[in-house]
Amino acid sequence: MRVSAITVFYLTTAALMWAGNAIVGKLLVQSSSPVLLNTIRWGVAALLLLPFAWRVFVPRSPLWAHSKRFVLLSLFGVGSYNVHLYLALQTSTPINVTLIGASMPIWAIMIGAIIYQERAQIQQIAGALISMLGVAVVIVRGDIERLIEIEFVVGDLFMVLATILWGAYSWMLSHPKQSTERSWPWTEFLLAQVGFGFCWSLVFAVSEYQLGQSYFSWNWQTFAMIAFVIIGPSLIAYRCWGLGVNQAGATVATFFTNLIPVFTAILSTLLLQKSPELYHGIAFALILCGIVLSLQVKRQTT
Repeated sequence: MRVSAITVFYLTTAALMWAGNAIVGKLLVQSSSPVLLNTIRWGVAALLLLPFAWRVFVPRSPLWAHSKRFVLLSLFGVGSYNVHLYLALQTSTPINVTLIGASMPIWAIMIGAIIYQERAQIQQIAGALISMLGVAVVIVRGDIERLIEIEFVVGDLFMVLATILWGAYSWMLSHPKQSTERSWPWTEFLLAQVGFGFCWSLVFAVSEYQLGQSYFSWNWQTFAMIAFVIIGPSLIAYRCWGLGVNQAGATVATFFTNLIPVFTAILSTLLLQKSPELYHGIAFALILCGIVLSLQVKRQTT
């Protein structure tokens, strides 16, 4: 499969933005409950898109002919993924969450085979395993014995669900039989997802409030971090991911999500003014090998 340099740039940019989201999000959950944070994030994102894409909600918009699709698309990609990620971090550890997230290419392959009848190729399976090995190198910091110390808890189930939902979201974005919105202005397509996703988040936020689990602490640091999450990991990353998935396909695109833990580790060391370690380079090389292998498979278009 030929994937252009700009497609690689889109998918890598999304991974980099989401790595920043992992770092900032860890701080934000101390100031805001997970579901409320997700609701604020997408509510403000919708307001920013509204002046440029409000026509998508008018009665004659083609959106309404695909409303059922967008209900699911927004539930998987906007309304649920980050909520489950934040919920997972409440009881799980970043190590567990990252390790589970590394299984995303495997889930994407399974979803493609079961729902879309696209059989996995040996290169994709091999690439997924090599990429997961690269992620494991980051997690254990180059020391294999650290794997023995990993313990799985209930929160890990939230991350498993989040990973499956994101795989389903990526397939719905990319599959030719369902991607009928590629001629839409990108702001309208994104606002359609964000608008429906905000509605889902609002429903979840009400439930969180009724359960007495909602909290929010306001300060300027919180404001700055939320602003970054809205502009970078939300608007920029989702736009780049949509462009990249439409070109490369869902399975190949999910391989790029394994760059997230590498970028997270590098950003963390840079913020702490530490130099990247040798294992960062080894992990990055392994993940790149997995991506290159996945690119050897010809994408089905029918």
